[in-house]
Amino acid sequence: MDEAFEKRLPNPEDLGAMTEESLKAAFAGESQAAERYLVFAEQADEEGYPHVARLFRAISFAETRHARNHLRVMKGIGATAENLAAAFGGESFEVDEMYPAYGEIAKAQGNAQASRSIRYAVKAEMDHKRMYGEAREKVLVGQDLDARPVSVCLICGHTVIGNVPDKCPVCAAAKEYYKTF
Repeated sequence: MDEAFEKRLPNPEDLGAMTEESLKAAFAGESQAAERYLVFAEQADEEGYPHVARLFRAISFAETRHARNHLRVMKGIGATAENLAAAFGGESFEVDEMYPAYGEIAKAQGNAQASRSIRYAVKAEMDHKRMYGEAREKVLVGQDLDARPVSVCLICGHTVIGNVPDKCPVCAAAKEYYKTF
């Protein structure tokens, strides 16, 4: 091998870091593809193509499998308390840094739809952050959450544990627009 080529080769000690970065990128891409295909399936259903919708859903499921495999290889799944802490951290980043910056950009560019979408998301992320924090406190003392339903507004993502409000406090959607888990 010539010396110039050898200098371009990665240091064998860096292959782990490079692989991790590759898997992170693949995880993000697969996750986004899975969600995108579910939205495409809804559109296909609306246009009267149920079999195309089924294809989108099936491939979305496959992409989700890929993402989960990558996450496992990256050791991205810990004990429940660790997972709750990671989820809390992710929500904190979205609430404190990501969405405020994105909101300012949308506002500066006069994009009302993007501003509304971001406003809805940040309010829901605040709910999620609080819920993850409360759940982690219970898990740390060996308790599970109470057996109450968790419901999400299909318009804005507002999330509640327990009773669904008559009207969403974020977007004013009627209670019929909540999906319950």
